[in-house]
Order: sequence, then structure tokens, then C-alpha cells
Amino acid sequence: MATKAQAEEIVEVAPPKVSTKVEKKEPAKTSWEIKDRIYFLKTKDNPLTLTIPSKHTKKHALLWFDSENKKQRELRYATNQDSPIVDEQNGEVTMGHIVFHNGELRVPKEKKNLQQLLSLYHPLRDRIYYEFSAIAVANTDLDELEIEIDALNAARTIEIDHAEAILRVEKGSMVDTMSSREVKRDLLLFAKADPKMFLSLIQDENVQLRNIAIKAQEAGVIILSQDQRTFTWGSNNRKLMNVPFDENPYSAFAAFLKTDEGVEIYKSIDKKLK
Repeated sequence: MATKAQAEEIVEVAPPKVSTKVEKKEPAKTSWEIKDRIYFLKTKDNPLTLTIPSKHTKKHALLWFDSENKKQRELRYATNQDSPIVDEQNGEVTMGHIVFHNGELRVPKEKKNLQQLLSLYHPLRDRIYYEFSAIAVANTDLDELEIEIDALNAARTIEIDHAEAILRVEKGSMVDTMSSREVKRDLLLFAKADPKMFLSLIQDENVQLRNIAIKAQEAGVIILSQDQRTFTWGSNNRKLMNVPFDENPYSAFAAFLKTDEGVEIYKSIDKKLK
């Protein structure tokens, strides 16, 4: 065993050097597709001409908030400038007008400054006009076609009683005089004409109950008062329920048939109809 105490060496490790140099980040460049563009007004009745502001004034502010620099930047359409942003323009400017004819404005790819003003910066974008997009139109068309296919497939496989209940929403008591093939035909036409409404009715659990209520009223099993506020039994005029204010009477009766009291009444109505 050594008799001499060994000296301990303390080694200090210098902390790693931290670079104080700040790297400058280049601003993200927005990709811009060079192509002809079309803009449409969102109004139903398009005027022959409509002019929208092309420069900033007290009456019509034409400003764009630059979130990167956190400041408002003035806009204007100058036909002899490359940018629609005023502080990026140089020298004398030649002002241009922005005019829609019969609800549309076609801007060729050579007028990049006007396209960018309309597509990126103008405060009226998507408020009174929008840029036509073939992709967006295709997506909308595809969605609508898929909904129509879903509705037609559902109409083909639905049970006849359920079909009558849905069709009664459209045709009322006329359904009672139709053959099963006429019902299926008209159901398919309904699904094709208004697929969203058709699919919503299929998923509405009250449709068949409303159908029962209408059939019962037509058969005299129950009676709806002239003011459409009260349902009574047709046999003894005993009150079944009061219709809440501002509710469709048959929708209200369908909801009533799902209550504890209504279940027994439903059984009785179903028995009388059969």
C-alpha cells in the first residue's frame, strides 16, 4: 500500500464555444404559376360592367398586411410596374382600371402584377369575386357525383315501406295510389334530383313515424285539428297530444310516438291501419 498520498488532479473542461453569428434567413418565396387566369363575380345577377378599386384612397382602402414585416403595405395596379405593392414600384406609374364585364375578368399571364393583386392581395378577393380553379371545380363535381351515386344505390336497395315513407315527403297522399314500381321509379328520380335531401331523409329515424302519422290521419284513425295544434282519436275525439308552437305537426307526433306513452299509441294505430 503506498504511503504517500497521491495528489488529485482537477481537470477543467472549457465550455464549448457558442457561435454568436446570426444566420440571415432568406424570406420564403411564394411559388407563382405563370398562366392565364379568370375571375368571376359572386353575384347571381351580373352587371354589364363592374369596376373595383385599383388604388388606395380614403374612400376605398387598398392595403395588405405584411405579417412577416408586421406592417400595412399600400397596393395599386400600375400597368408599367412588375409589382402591385407600392413600395416595390419605381419611377412614374401608369394607373390601370380593374373592370369586370358580364361578371368575369380574364387576365393574361403577361399581366402578372394584376394577377397577383387579384389573387393574393386585394381585400375584395373571395368577397365579391373569386378566381376560377379547374381543380376546385373538379373536386366539387366529383363530390356531387359521389353523393348522387350513394343516393341512387340507396334508392335501389331500400324497402318499399321505407320508400313510401320518404316519397310521401315529396308527394303526400298521392303515394297511396301508386304501384310499387311507380314508387321505386319516383324514388330513383327523387334521389337523382336532390341526392343530399334524399340521403338525409334515409338517415332520419322519424321519417317512417311521420309516414304512419300521415296515413293514420288520412284513414281517420287520428284527427289533426284545423289550427294544426291538437291530435285526437278519430273514434272518440279524445286528445292524444298538443303540437308545440312552430313545429311541424307530423314531426311533433312522430317524436311523441317514441315516448313511453306514445309507444302504446303507436301499437294501437299500427293495429288499426292493418
